[in-house]
Amino acid sequence: MLKLAIMGAMEEEIEPLLANFSDIKVTEFANNKYYEVKFNDIEIVIAYSKIGKVFASLTAATLIEKFGCNKLLFSGVAGAINPSLKIGDLIVATKLCQHDLDITAFGHPFGYVPGGNVFIEADNTLIQLAKDVALEQNIDLLDGIIATGDQFVANEERKNWIGSTFNADALEMEGASVAVVCNALNVPFLILRSISDSADMDAGFSFDEFLKSSANRSASFIIEILKRIK
Repeated sequence: MLKLAIMGAMEEEIEPLLANFSDIKVTEFANNKYYEVKFNDIEIVIAYSKIGKVFASLTAATLIEKFGCNKLLFSGVAGAINPSLKIGDLIVATKLCQHDLDITAFGHPFGYVPGGNVFIEADNTLIQLAKDVALEQNIDLLDGIIATGDQFVANEERKNWIGSTFNADALEMEGASVAVVCNALNVPFLILRSISDSADMDAGFSFDEFLKSSANRSASFIIEILKRIK
């Protein structure tokens, strides 16, 4: 039986999702709140992790191990690297990497640790479902590489380095850690992001200004996926 997890990093990213439900059961666990709802007979657990890779890993693992979720969708915002991405545009990750993981001193590439991989691939079936939704809704949806790190990037040089090193299209602070957890526990996952800033010197201002509208756009798209998910 399908039991679906939906994650965001911040309250602002899950509030527009929770607004679609009235009968909500709240469970407090590990200094966080988990919201249990139903949608078309699908059991869903929604949570925001707090910002960063550690909190995202904890929340993803809790959703899977404690609540028994067997698919995971992540809804949130990201900074653009690919110049074709504008504020409010949607991107779904084909694969993800950790741009701040660095043991190159031992001869390894950026983003790699022994026993791991530089990139974790998202679930192809869920990616195709997202593309089908975008086509039906006449929404532009880019698929590409998302880079994750424990830093809010507001620097043109750093942004360009991440883009050239990992061929990344967007960057954020949680996706790759969620991908690592889901990959290790054999849980199909989808990382959907709406662009809130351009990860340059104006990123702080852009993020504050467009966080709510971009989060709403990502959440609305997730609801459309829920209508079609099997």
